[in-house]
Amino acid sequence: MSRWQIAIQEYRGNMTIVHKAGNIHKNADGLSRWVLPNTPENPAYVTTSTEPQIPIEGINITNVGKEFFEEVRESYKQEKNCHILTALLDKDCKDEALDNSMDDIWKTFYENGRFHLFDGILYHRSKHTCVMVLCSRMLIKTIILECHDKISSEYLSEDRTLERIKTCAWWSSWRKDVIEYCHSCDRFQKANKATGKRFGLIIVGTPLHVG
Repeated sequence: MSRWQIAIQEYRGNMTIVHKAGNIHKNADGLSRWVLPNTPENPAYVTTSTEPQIPIEGINITNVGKEFFEEVRESYKQEKNCHILTALLDKDCKDEALDNSMDDIWKTFYENGRFHLFDGILYHRSKHTCVMVLCSRMLIKTIILECHDKISSEYLSEDRTLERIKTCAWWSSWRKDVIEYCHSCDRFQKANKATGKRFGLIIVGTPLHVG
């Protein structure tokens, strides 16, 4: 039990263990559900804090300074939809004239409650993520480079690049832009060249050696 507690203690607070009872070895089931007290003698001991730690969905961006966020805020002033959204969410009231002046995709997401404003930054909420809204082509290119070209990414496949960007940022044509970028990347195309044909069957000229 101690070995398993040590193995999973780094995930404590971010996971739920569900017991599914079996039909055999029920005596072992009972032992596996025996919980050690949260004392210093317990290898998985966790000190209790006065303030509860509440996990929140956020943006996974490292080494980002205040200048980056200020640049994002300034870029909203140059883009029609972001500028309107910021005004609508800032005053937190309906304005049909402003609402109707947005492009269709932005208007639909706004009416469905997908956008939020926090500290002057727009966020787009989906089923499992809540990520920063970008509109500056320079910032968008920076995010794509970080998620595809950087040494930590190592020219990920198209699907994995899409998955990584989905948890970092959102813009209206993000999926189309990422796919086009991956297809235009020379190193990616060489590493992931597909012929469209299945691999051929192995051709055996002599009996296989078994020994």
